[in-house]
Amino acid sequence: MSSRNRPLIIVRRSRRSSLPRRASSWKIAYADFMTAMMAFFLVMWVLSLIPREELKTIAEYFRMPLIEAIRGGLNTDHARSVIPGGHPSVIPQDYPLPPEQIEGYQRDRERLQALREELDQLIASDPVLKEFRPQLLIDMTHEGLRIQIVDQKNRPMFDLGSAQVQPYMREILRSLSKPLNELPNRLLIAGHTDAHQYVQGEREYSNWELSSDRANAARRELVAGGLAENKVKQISGLASTVNLVKEDPEAAVNRRISIVALSRQAEEQMDAQQERHIPADHDAGQIMPNAVDEQETADSTDSAP
Repeated sequence: MSSRNRPLIIVRRSRRSSLPRRASSWKIAYADFMTAMMAFFLVMWVLSLIPREELKTIAEYFRMPLIEAIRGGLNTDHARSVIPGGHPSVIPQDYPLPPEQIEGYQRDRERLQALREELDQLIASDPVLKEFRPQLLIDMTHEGLRIQIVDQKNRPMFDLGSAQVQPYMREILRSLSKPLNELPNRLLIAGHTDAHQYVQGEREYSNWELSSDRANAARRELVAGGLAENKVKQISGLASTVNLVKEDPEAAVNRRISIVALSRQAEEQMDAQQERHIPADHDAGQIMPNAVDEQETADSTDSAP
């Protein structure tokens, strides 16, 4: 067969796209964005169905310091409930706490929560406490149950510039003594002032001394109301360093007494921190003999002719 009679074969080839592969990558990013938005609105919808009381528990979970979670706090995968803890925890636990210790912490937290409900009922039923309900702030913190008694412009807790307790403040503190004494938890009492300074400033008697004296005066009233003397673990005066209204350091509500019923875990952490600040080679058994020897040497030197 000659070349002229051969059939003509035509091969049609499609042109390849000259666009790079990354030109359509925006579609993946857009899909991820839409998935994230769908998840966000789903979470918001679920939160709208949760009762207000349970929302407070969720908020407590997110307020927990990260270091407490790493150390095996209550809000980790050791907890029984999903809230406040999550299961399993995304935070690795190199030294997990024993189950019995976790259960003890949980029971202790439940006792503090029960005390909070008891105080709410007491305030609602007691005529004296009910009258001063706006001056009583009760909430749960990572340290335990906190009770704050705040000042009002026309109803101060103490005499102006002194630690003299007003009669109604005395009644409030003594009414709180019994429920606080029934718990095994110990107390932290702190005094707070506003930023208004004395005429002498901080050179003589200042807000530091005033806040400490007011905290101690509150302790005396609690003890007079029936609180055991060994229930108080620490008393401190913080002056105006921790304000409720930061925008107005001289606001009346910044003058307050804070009483914290310590959780068992918070108290153990406090004790551990205090022990770490005491050098191992400077305990009382080693310091006292040296101090006695030095004193005897000084006495013998002074008596020498």
